[in-house]
Parts: sequence; C-alpha cells; structure tokens
Amino acid sequence: MQAIQLQTESIVEIATFLVRRWSEKDNIIVEISDKVETRTRLNENRVILTPLEKRIGNDFQKYRQFRTSLWYEAMRIKFCKKILSNDHAFGFILNTLETQRVERLGREIWKGMDDEIIFNYTYMLVARPQLHTVYGKARIVEAFYQYFMFGTIKGEIQSSQFEQIKKAAVFGKKIVNKAIEENHDTEWLEEKISEIIKILDIDSLLTIPISLPFMKAGMALSEEELLKVLKIISKNKEGDFGSIDPASIIKGDNVYDEYKVLLDENEKTENKGLNPEPIGVQTPSTKNVDETVIFDMSLINGLKMRFKEWKTGWKEQHLRTGDEFDEENYIDGNEPFFTDEKKSIKTKIVILLDHSSSIASDAIEYKKATLALCEVLSYLKVKFAVYAFSTENRSVVCWSVKPDNVKWNNITAKRLAQIVANGSTPLAEVYDKMFPILQSKRPDIFLTLTDGEPSDPNAVRIMTKQFKGLGINMISLGLGPNTVRATTIANNLKRLGYEKTMAVSRLKDIPSKVIGILNV
Repeated sequence: MQAIQLQTESIVEIATFLVRRWSEKDNIIVEISDKVETRTRLNENRVILTPLEKRIGNDFQKYRQFRTSLWYEAMRIKFCKKILSNDHAFGFILNTLETQRVERLGREIWKGMDDEIIFNYTYMLVARPQLHTVYGKARIVEAFYQYFMFGTIKGEIQSSQFEQIKKAAVFGKKIVNKAIEENHDTEWLEEKISEIIKILDIDSLLTIPISLPFMKAGMALSEEELLKVLKIISKNKEGDFGSIDPASIIKGDNVYDEYKVLLDENEKTENKGLNPEPIGVQTPSTKNVDETVIFDMSLINGLKMRFKEWKTGWKEQHLRTGDEFDEENYIDGNEPFFTDEKKSIKTKIVILLDHSSSIASDAIEYKKATLALCEVLSYLKVKFAVYAFSTENRSVVCWSVKPDNVKWNNITAKRLAQIVANGSTPLAEVYDKMFPILQSKRPDIFLTLTDGEPSDPNAVRIMTKQFKGLGINMISLGLGPNTVRATTIANNLKRLGYEKTMAVSRLKDIPSKVIGILNV
C-alpha cells in the first residue's frame, strides 16, 4: 500500500458525510484532534476523532480503523441517551456496554459493516496495554474490558480476580442482551452498572488512566502477526458474527474503492498545490468550525423550489405557435400553444464578499444569505468561485472560500463560517490581490457585495477599468439596513465604473438578486 498522507480536509469531508448518513442527523460536526481520544459530545452534536497518523498499521489499515471508529460514534449518536466520561470506572464500564449494544443495533441496519468491525477489533486488541503495565484496581477494569470486548486478555491476572472478571463479563452480556430484546435504553443500562462494580469489587469513582498503546502509532503488523490476532478475534466472535473468513477481512475490498477516491482527491489537491493562489490570497482554516450555524434550510429549500425549473434545464413556454395546444390558456385569452424550451446557465461568476467591520453586527445573517446563494448556485450547476476580504493583524486579507475548480461542500462552508468581519473596505487593494486570478480565469461576471464606501474610490475606478479590459462584466451589490441607505450605497458604487449596480436592504434577498443576473 502506497505511503501517502491524506489531506485533513478530505478526511473531514468524507467523515462528516458518513457520520451524518449513518446517524441520520444532518447537524453533526466532525473534528480531527490529536489531543484527545475519539469521543462524541452529544450536547454539542460533535464527534472528535483521533487522526489517522496516530493509529497502527499501513495507510489503508489506518483508514479502515478510522472509518469503523466513526461508525461506532454515529451509532452512539443514534442510540445513546448519554455518554459519560471514561475517566472513572462507572462511566468507562457503561460506555463499554453501550459499545456492544449500539454495535448490535447498528449491525441490524448496516449489515455490510461486519468485516470492518472484526478487522477493527483486531487492531483494538493490539492497541490495548499488557495487564502488567496497568497498576492497582485499574488493572481489573482493563482486564474486564478486554475479556468483555474480545473474549481474551493480554497478560496474566490473579485467578480470583479473573473469576470476578468472567462473572462480570457474563452479567454484562446478559444485561446488554436484555436491553436489546426488551428495547431498553442507556438509562436502563446505567442502573445495572453498580452490579458490575460490585462484582469487580472496585470503587465506581476509580480513576481510569489513559491507556498507552502497546505499539507505537504508525507501526505496522506483519501479515502473519495480523492474521494471528485476527484468528483469535474470529474464533471468539463467531457466536455473534457467524462464520468469519480472516483472509477476506484482511483484504478489505469493500472499502478500498472508497479509499481510492480519497487517494485520487489527495493527488489532485497536491497537484493544485503546484499552482497556489497569488500572494495575499489565503485559504481559511476549517479546524473546529461549526458551519451548521450559518445554514438556513428554509431559505435554501425555498430558493431551490423557486429555481427548480432552472435545475431541470427545461421550461414550458406559451407562444402563438408551438408543439401543443392549451385549451385553458386559449379560453383565458393567453397564447394558446406551449412548447418545452431547453435552458442552460453558461455564466461563469466570481463573487467577492465584504467582511469589513460594518458587517459584524449582521455577520451570521449575512453568511446565511451568502451560503444559501452558494448552495443554490451549486444546485443549479453554475460555475462559480467565492472570495471574501477582511482585516487580520492590521493587514487586509483576501480569503479563498471556493476556487472555481473546487466543489461547494461542507469544507467550503466551514471556510465561510470562520471568517471574522473586521477592518475597513480597502477594495482597490483586494482587487489588486485578485487580479492574477481573474486574469487567468476570465469569468463572465465579477460580483462584489459590499455595505460601505471603498477607502480609495479613485483606485477602485482604475482597477474596475482593468477588469473590464479583460472582458469581465463588473457588477456590484450594495447592502444597506434600509431601502434608502441601500439605494444610496448602490448609487455611489455606480460612480466607480461598475456596469450594473443593485441594492439590497433585506439580506435574504441576496441570493435571488444574484441569480437574477445570470444568463439563462
């Protein structure tokens, strides 16, 4: 398997898609963090995943583990009422039982996950510590976890303690079975944990240390070593999973196609890196950003319904002559014939979003409107790019939200969400930073959304003229708190050489205004 480091953005994008699909919740946010173990915060609708590079095995094996751990978190979101901290014995044991419960419930829905679950069990067992490296009563809890999850333990433990562990594991499986058979939830299981605590003879508040992996991250098992552990897991899990073929599981053919797509996208991204954006144009970070706060689904869906005909590419036209006669239209005194006319949107547009400080008070609503615009442009298959500008560390920055050769997705939405409105409106300076991009791409329209006067109007006139000299149609949209102010801003912009200026006082009208200028 080739050694390649997948782009974090690609991983986050596919992880977000998968966890939302598996959990059937569209507001889940995925983060990659090397500071915490994989966990889900239900109250925040957030999944935090350990990065691939901290896992064991080759690149494909790491991806398979990553993907399966994501599936488990999605099942927790779907089936768990609460997820306690693993820091203490009570929460650790409850979460362990819940892992088994959600696995079985999830397998009923996602039957194709069995091979990946078994494969993941193999690496989970390899990563668990040897019992002699865990001290005090925590060793009993670790031994319980290993025996309950894998049917075996790594290392030795006193025979009397092992009897306690086996008894607790049998009880644990019994109550998990009962929870599934009688449709009980997390809270019911939680009531039974004290019995396991009693059997193990430990304190429910016993601190559970962070278990260091037996192998270092990045180390790979030989196929012989992997097969040896996989056979142990297969034998112990046969009662739950039926007949298991270790050789087939090692190959992972059912996941490789998905992984290959990631490799291809990674290669494209790396190739694009040979031609970076011009100096002064930056790509916003997407780490720890919740893009769902700027999704206005009612606005997005309403716009998609409104422009549905544009999506199909066909529109019914009523004319004096045509393919078919419409009796009702004739009786109403309208054109009696109708025909279907093919429509297509060939306009290439670049959009520049003002994120100066004057936007700050309405930043969320402004982003909701502009995100809705991007969603609909993507829905209509319009070729578009999105940039924004703001001031950071006293310097104006032009942000690349969506280049024209990148699809609109949750990553580009995250980029938009993280931009902080700040600074003045140095429009000429921003235009200068963007000139190489537009000179190369030559869009049909360059649209600027702004709510203020540029810092240097004369410089803007010069830049506007240069863009028009490239054959680009320069359009501006003036944003104002009311009709009078918006109209005033639009009139002032008209004096700067724009071929068309528009005014908007209601932010929700932005998408319709912009879509209205496209040539259909």
